[in-house]
Amino acid sequence: MDWLGCSEVETVPGKQGGVPLIKGTRIPAQQIVDEHELGSSIEEIAEEYPSLTREQIQKLLDYARTRQPVL
Repeated sequence: MDWLGCSEVETVPGKQGGVPLIKGTRIPAQQIVDEHELGSSIEEIAEEYPSLTREQIQKLLDYARTRQPVL
Protein backbone atom coordinates (compact mmCIF):
# COMPACT_ATOMS: atom_id res chain seq x y z
CA MET A 1 0.00 0.00 0.00
CA ASP A 2 1.18 3.52 -0.77
CA TRP A 3 1.26 5.36 2.57
CA LEU A 4 2.73 8.56 1.12
CA GLY A 5 -0.50 10.56 1.52
CA CYS A 6 -1.24 9.49 5.09
CA SER A 7 -0.51 12.18 7.66
CA GLU A 8 0.03 9.55 10.37
CA VAL A 9 2.82 7.70 8.55
CA GLU A 10 6.48 8.40 7.87
CA THR A 11 9.26 6.54 6.13
CA VAL A 12 12.72 7.08 7.58
CA PRO A 13 15.66 5.56 5.69
CA GLY A 14 17.54 3.20 8.00
CA LYS A 15 14.71 2.99 10.55
CA GLN A 16 13.05 -0.43 10.46
CA GLY A 17 14.46 -0.93 6.97
CA GLY A 18 12.57 2.04 5.53
CA VAL A 19 9.16 0.44 6.14
CA PRO A 20 6.29 2.97 6.48
CA LEU A 21 5.90 3.57 10.24
CA ILE A 22 3.40 5.40 12.36
CA LYS A 23 5.00 8.79 13.03
CA GLY A 24 7.24 8.92 16.07
CA THR A 25 7.17 5.15 16.57
CA ARG A 26 8.75 1.99 15.25
CA ILE A 27 5.33 0.45 14.56
CA PRO A 28 4.73 -0.52 10.92
CA ALA A 29 1.52 1.04 9.60
CA GLN A 30 0.55 -2.13 7.76
CA GLN A 31 0.82 -4.13 10.99
CA ILE A 32 -2.02 -2.11 12.53
CA VAL A 33 -4.18 -2.57 9.42
CA ASP A 34 -3.46 -6.29 9.36
CA GLU A 35 -4.37 -6.71 13.03
CA HIS A 36 -7.64 -4.87 12.48
CA GLU A 37 -8.45 -7.00 9.44
CA LEU A 38 -7.79 -10.11 11.55
CA GLY A 39 -10.46 -8.98 14.00
CA SER A 40 -8.76 -6.76 16.57
CA SER A 41 -10.87 -3.76 17.54
CA ILE A 42 -9.47 -0.25 17.76
CA GLU A 43 -9.65 -0.55 21.56
CA GLU A 44 -7.66 -3.80 21.52
CA ILE A 45 -5.02 -2.30 19.23
CA ALA A 46 -4.76 0.78 21.48
CA GLU A 47 -4.22 -1.49 24.49
CA GLU A 48 -1.53 -3.45 22.66
CA TYR A 49 0.21 -0.27 21.45
CA PRO A 50 -0.18 2.29 24.27
CA SER A 51 1.95 4.84 22.40
CA LEU A 52 -0.87 5.14 19.81
CA THR A 53 -4.06 7.07 20.35
CA ARG A 54 -7.40 5.77 19.19
CA GLU A 55 -7.57 8.78 16.87
CA GLN A 56 -4.26 7.81 15.22
CA ILE A 57 -5.45 4.25 14.75
CA GLN A 58 -8.77 5.41 13.28
CA LYS A 59 -7.04 7.81 10.85
CA LEU A 60 -4.70 5.04 9.76
CA LEU A 61 -7.56 2.60 9.19
CA ASP A 62 -9.63 5.23 7.36
CA TYR A 63 -6.72 5.97 5.05
CA ALA A 64 -6.14 2.28 4.37
CA ARG A 65 -9.83 1.74 3.67
CA THR A 66 -9.80 4.46 0.98
CA ARG A 67 -6.87 2.72 -0.69
CA GLN A 68 -8.45 -0.74 -0.89
CA PRO A 69 -9.06 -1.96 -4.44
CA VAL A 70 -12.70 -2.13 -5.42
CA LEU A 71 -13.66 -5.60 -6.61
